Amino acid sequence: MSSSFKRWVLLCSLLLTGCASVSHPPLKLAGPVDLNRFMGDWYVIAHIPTFIESDATEAVESYRLDADGSIATTFRFRKGAKNGPAREYHPRGFVVSGTDNAVWGMRFVWPFRADYRIIGLAPDYRWTVIGREARDYVWLMARTPRMSEVDVAQAMRIITAAGYDPGRLRQVPQSLP
Repeated sequence: MSSSFKRWVLLCSLLLTGCASVSHPPLKLAGPVDLNRFMGDWYVIAHIPTFIESDATEAVESYRLDADGSIATTFRFRKGAKNGPAREYHPRGFVVSGTDNAVWGMRFVWPFRADYRIIGLAPDYRWTVIGREARDYVWLMARTPRMSEVDVAQAMRIITAAGYDPGRLRQVPQSLP
């Protein structure tokens, strides 16, 4: 984990000490989201991971808007190390109407859909923060395998303001392409 990332996580953790709450207000969304601009590859920079991705490296989430309006998704990563076994999953996204394209249902197993909310998005779509109303998982993703300290700081402010514990974030090892 880079030292600047560690500093931001520590700072945000200190700011949140004593502020934990069982109930949270609804997540503030980053919409409106231009789906065509959002499509493509996103490198996972940091996350509060699901069990599937707890030791992921080289993680990339790719989106493609299909003709029916659903989003074909490919999530690929290496398990455990840069040269670890490759894993790939293909959930499908469904935009929730009336949310400016910022709330999706992600279906990994039919008929269940997971909550997926775009809560942070750079104006030029170079990075994004994806959260869940339950505050159990969060993903910081970027168009490149590295983010500037300024962008990480801005994303961390969004993550912290949303009620996540930044101390739970795991930086995802990424190699330069």
